[in-house]
Amino acid sequence: MGETEQGIGAWWRNGIIDMAPGRIALRGHPVEELIGTLGFGEMIWLMLRGSRPKAGEAALLEAALVAGVDHGPQAPSIAAARMAASCGLGLNNVIATGVNMLGDVHGGAGEQCAELYGRIDARCAGGEALNAAVPAALADWRAEHGAIIPGFGHRFHKPTDPRAPRLMALVRAAADDGVVSGRFAGIGEAVQAEIGRARGAPIAMNIDGATAVIFCELGFPPPLARGLFCLSRSVGILAHGWEEMQSGRRNKGPMPPDILPPYDPEV
Repeated sequence: MGETEQGIGAWWRNGIIDMAPGRIALRGHPVEELIGTLGFGEMIWLMLRGSRPKAGEAALLEAALVAGVDHGPQAPSIAAARMAASCGLGLNNVIATGVNMLGDVHGGAGEQCAELYGRIDARCAGGEALNAAVPAALADWRAEHGAIIPGFGHRFHKPTDPRAPRLMALVRAAADDGVVSGRFAGIGEAVQAEIGRARGAPIAMNIDGATAVIFCELGFPPPLARGLFCLSRSVGILAHGWEEMQSGRRNKGPMPPDILPPYDPEV
């Protein structure tokens, strides 16, 4: 191989895949050894972390991925995907449309919540007690980002998001088995309790708050919390897009065609 070819090869140097004619190795494992022996959640872990997860770790990751799959057409990502499907786009475009709707407000709360948990954990590691670290971290967060605390409260599910208690129970069981530390579960529950105390009423830990606990317990950096949620929600987007394609509807808009938005020159 000449210097030019070496330079081109070095341009895309990576530690994920070794691919050559007749050879595909992912993180050092021949793909033929992974096929049929590794689950998809385990494969996600291997690709992101470079190692195979323990059985308990894989089970927790799988639980988080399953929990975030869908939340119905009232979710902007699903609605946009269904509209895209009615416009004659292929499923790859439909999925891309839905995933591209997942931003800081819709879909990004898991990443933000994981960052918040990390700040609280750092305070505790520095010697601050949890009951002092939580209100201080919440005050700092609100000063930076506004009143809303990501991962808590839900416009539909009050006072309980049905997904969160089940996920937290799995985390606690995994902590009892020594799979994870359980400290982020404690942080998440302390944040939930503090918000409820301050507002004088219980508040739901939502899907983002619960999955952020899992991703932090498993050692995933906050940005990967969003990436993993996108992988999870892509399954729901695919299902809704496919269903919409079977309906035969064309050019589906955000409202039925007999309902028109009012004109208001003051807007």
